[in-house]
Amino acid sequence: MPGHRSKSEKHDVDGGGGEKQLRRDPYEVLGVSRNSTDQEIKTAYRKMALKYHPDKNANDPKAADMFKEVTFSYNILSDPDKRRQYDSAGFEAVESDNQELELDLSSLGAVNTMFAALFSKLGVPIKTTVSATVLEEALNGLVTIRPLPLGHNISKRVEKQCAHFYSVTITEEEARAGFVCRVHSSDKSKFKLLYFDQEDNSGLSLALQEDSAKTGKVTSAGMYFLGFPVYRLDQTMNSIAAAKDPDTSFFRKLDGFQPCELTELKAGTHVFAVYGDNFFKSANYTIEALCAAPFSEEKENLRNIEAQILSKRAEISKFEAEYREVCTLIQATVWL
Repeated sequence: MPGHRSKSEKHDVDGGGGEKQLRRDPYEVLGVSRNSTDQEIKTAYRKMALKYHPDKNANDPKAADMFKEVTFSYNILSDPDKRRQYDSAGFEAVESDNQELELDLSSLGAVNTMFAALFSKLGVPIKTTVSATVLEEALNGLVTIRPLPLGHNISKRVEKQCAHFYSVTITEEEARAGFVCRVHSSDKSKFKLLYFDQEDNSGLSLALQEDSAKTGKVTSAGMYFLGFPVYRLDQTMNSIAAAKDPDTSFFRKLDGFQPCELTELKAGTHVFAVYGDNFFKSANYTIEALCAAPFSEEKENLRNIEAQILSKRAEISKFEAEYREVCTLIQATVWL
């Protein structure tokens, strides 16, 4: 049986001032069972993150601690490898210093925001969260949604920590052919592309998000619903590995190549949003929605290239095991 404990793990963390406290079981923190699905875990996280978000709990240190604990727990349980490691051996199997740093910019003071911006410029991976104000307004159906026709693009400027919402309607035929929503910024603004599920009460709940990344002379983000698994490369995973060990960085270059959560959309109306993720200024962007029907050749090329990358990742993993074994033998020989 796995060495998972349902009660708080006996894993000490520094609570400040040298005081040690027990880190609680991630399942207990999120209020889910060990056999919960990924979607159940995600739903529980969204509710708790919104409840304890700094935007709604100003000057409340207990809420701030809960927000951090909820985020830390979700970072473990939302990653299949980390979840499996935790289930097998508890916190000892999960390196806490590998957790991505997440910052809610709307809760930072001016000085802290300047430090965050500096770290970002230096290449330190900082993963930001969407403002609770935006999420709550969407959940309560209080946002303005603009129509975005297929094949058209719209250019706007969104203020920092604010969002512009768009609805895209697709037919059965267009859904089968595949659908793409993409955003780019010619002035390299930092933004997030968001996708929302529609709730029964006409509200919207965040389902997917993509951070913008520099691609050539622009920053861009896209969501691809093509009917087959589409992968994305998370560069922050390799950045963290590179900071720890060059060898690990080399072998982990493709670890961030992970499948997107949704592969297709059903016919109907879908809601996307562009969120201003800049530290100090608004974001200029252009958003467009496309049916993938005219791009059958490109779709097939994408499928083939991603299959090759997955194959190479498996080869690199096998080579790493052989490399580590040889290094161990060499080290043992030197000591002899």
